[in-house]
Amino acid sequence: MSMPVRATTSRTPVRGLRVAHGGRPIETEYRPRRPLDLRRTVLFQRHGANDPTMVLAGTVIWRASRTPIGIATLALRETSPGTIRAAAWGPGSSWALAQVPGLCGEHDTTDGFDPSPHPLVAAVHHRHPGLRLGRTDLVFEALASAIFEQKVTGMQAFAAWRRIVTWYGERAPGPTPVPMFAPPSIDGWRRIPSWAWHRAGLEPPQSQTVVRAARRGDALERAIADAADGEAVDRILISQPGIGPWTSAETRIRALGDSDAVSVGDYHLAHHVGYALTGSRTDDDGMLQLLSAWPGHRQRVIRLLAAGGVREPRRAPRLHPEDHRDR
Repeated sequence: MSMPVRATTSRTPVRGLRVAHGGRPIETEYRPRRPLDLRRTVLFQRHGANDPTMVLAGTVIWRASRTPIGIATLALRETSPGTIRAAAWGPGSSWALAQVPGLCGEHDTTDGFDPSPHPLVAAVHHRHPGLRLGRTDLVFEALASAIFEQKVTGMQAFAAWRRIVTWYGERAPGPTPVPMFAPPSIDGWRRIPSWAWHRAGLEPPQSQTVVRAARRGDALERAIADAADGEAVDRILISQPGIGPWTSAETRIRALGDSDAVSVGDYHLAHHVGYALTGSRTDDDGMLQLLSAWPGHRQRVIRLLAAGGVREPRRAPRLHPEDHRDR
């Protein structure tokens, strides 16, 4: 691993990072071994433009998280080609710094990946050599956010996430450019009252699934840490009420950087993949058949297609989100 993880207090703050209330971050540098598109890799973890856990301010990416040893605020900035400066505040700062390589895709390997079966995939892979699949290593955070996004529009899910995390999360430490919040603890998710979910705009099936999962959250995280592969993670997650293949795949992608996970059941994904690779939409079975040309790297191909910007033209007005808070 090319990043030294030395939790030392810097006397020279990173340029562009303000130090508030006399607090100093601990800082280090990360030098990726391969090309890295920092924004495209790390901002994939953001839940909408107003996510209170992740903010892009100028050239700095800010991320608030609840690490296994406490909350932390992480700031990432590319100071020169091939050099990422990382600064962290809070009781979980050393964990957050140690996790920077994973977040930036250091553990993502393209071994066995051959983009040549389709010219579009090959072309986008050539244009975006720095696209990596990062991982947060925070399983319950990824699981909770995926449950928020079940069977609703992104607009609904992101708004509900923003409200719940702001109301029941914890204020992020450090000189954040706007107020930021780390998500609730597993116990905190379990204790959110039913009226708060309703007020936030999240429907009962999703809120109840989050609470049920939180009751077994610690056990789920331990079981997933011991899982041998993505299929084993699927078996663990899908055994839980209210969690299906789509939610499991989204959790694997965000928390574990799974390069082969496919979110089957997504309202748009199969259409976009089919359109990009064949010029016409397809269903989940057709998408899986198309992606079978890249075993072990199906999620990588999906991300490359998204980076290429080829999307099926919209055929109808955008679905209007329902508001259930007054019902």
